[in-house]
Amino acid sequence: MYMVTVFGNLLIILAVSSDSHLHTPMYFFLSNLSLVDICFTSTTIPKMLRNIHTQSRVITYEGCITQMYFFIVFAGLDNLILTVMAYDRFVAICHPLHYMVIMNPRLCGLLVLVCWIMIVSLFYGSSLGVYLSSAAPQNAHLSTTASVLYTVVTPMLNPFIYSLRNNDIKRALERFLGR
Repeated sequence: MYMVTVFGNLLIILAVSSDSHLHTPMYFFLSNLSLVDICFTSTTIPKMLRNIHTQSRVITYEGCITQMYFFIVFAGLDNLILTVMAYDRFVAICHPLHYMVIMNPRLCGLLVLVCWIMIVSLFYGSSLGVYLSSAAPQNAHLSTTASVLYTVVTPMLNPFIYSLRNNDIKRALERFLGR
């Protein structure tokens, strides 16, 4: 599942960057979402796979703090980019004649930059919530299942949901792969 996630999101990034027809705000945000999904899954899955392989659940304090930091940063960034994508579609639907003027390259870059900057600032509030929620009793199996769904399945499905059903992406991938 990890390899499908990385490979699928990497294909989206390569397709968007290699096809000039896809150099639009929607695909710019989509390629950023794919990059964030690769980073997001790469913060936890390699350690999880190592733990499964070695039958060990040990993590150092520093490793745990580092992993939690990047997990929260990329989870928040994922949500912010999805918000920006929703705004992009709102402008495209509600103001189609002004779309290219409103969603100019400068604004798109600024929106993505704000998303990246927010995930340092949101980290501190999020980390407090995680710290406080760890004191409440929880069902370990339910927590594990929810964590796997959120950290593995969702990023793996994003390329299929957001782009592989899209004809423009399909054509770009076919050109990129030489078919």
